[in-house]
Amino acid sequence: MPTIFSQIVDGEIPARTVYEDETTFAFLDANPLAPGHTLVIPKDEYERLNDVPDDVAADLYATIHDLVPAVEDAVDADGTTVAFNNGEAAGQEVPHVHCHIVPRFEGDGGGPIHAIAGETPDLADDELDDIAADIESIV
Repeated sequence: MPTIFSQIVDGEIPARTVYEDETTFAFLDANPLAPGHTLVIPKDEYERLNDVPDDVAADLYATIHDLVPAVEDAVDADGTTVAFNNGEAAGQEVPHVHCHIVPRFEGDGGGPIHAIAGETPDLADDELDDIAADIESIV
């Protein structure tokens, strides 16, 4: 069953499209957090960032890179929060990779990205060293 985003790409569900190329697609979020809240997706379905091929990831980033200033200019935003929810535990509701470009305004009441985690862990230096080494060994 195609995701709602694939149905938007295929024209089966209407959307306010702001950009489209061969591999990426961008449209206004139907439930925006701010005026201009834009979603950027790869046209093909990939559930998580981990699944996106390198060439598609490069195209996706290039589209995000071009759209951030366009969105900011269009709504006269002071800044943007640009983020992915990667997996259900992270809040991803549609199993199709999507980047949120959320315009931000002085005094909008929103917090920084660090505010999403709730209580932060208190990690010792040796724990941080172990985590860094584990990540480095996997990449």
